[in-house]
Amino acid sequence: MATFSLATGDLFTTIAAPGDLWSAGALPRWSNADGLVGDRFATGSDEPGQPAGAMIGRNFGLWTQSGLSAPYGSLVGEIAGVYRLLGSSFAGPAWGDGLLKLYYWDSNNFDNTQYITVRLSRTDGHAVPEPVSLVLLGVALVAAASVRRQA
Repeated sequence: MATFSLATGDLFTTIAAPGDLWSAGALPRWSNADGLVGDRFATGSDEPGQPAGAMIGRNFGLWTQSGLSAPYGSLVGEIAGVYRLLGSSFAGPAWGDGLLKLYYWDSNNFDNTQYITVRLSRTDGHAVPEPVSLVLLGVALVAAASVRRQA
């Protein structure tokens, strides 16, 4: 779990490179921060290590938990118990006060592998350090009391 402190209304962005991949388990479960939303084929030089053209990801539908339905394998943010889909790119206001926690949206964290890098920055003019780059482990939010690995 990675965190970033925000107040309600603070404007922020999150960006994860579309080619940065993580996995929800055995093939074909590789995705970027947008999740398992369609067919994805290996390039031959990406993280799965499969030959070019091999199917490495497909649409697994939505996982619904804690009031949010989002694609399996997507990047989700949580502030003060409220979850939102961030995906590969998000720009907008914080929806609560507290730490922004980032999660790999999945029903099972025991078979997740790899990580993505997310660049976070404040865009509302408040004085903050340089934008933060965070490495996220493939972590599932299994329940409110889920097991979480720190980046």
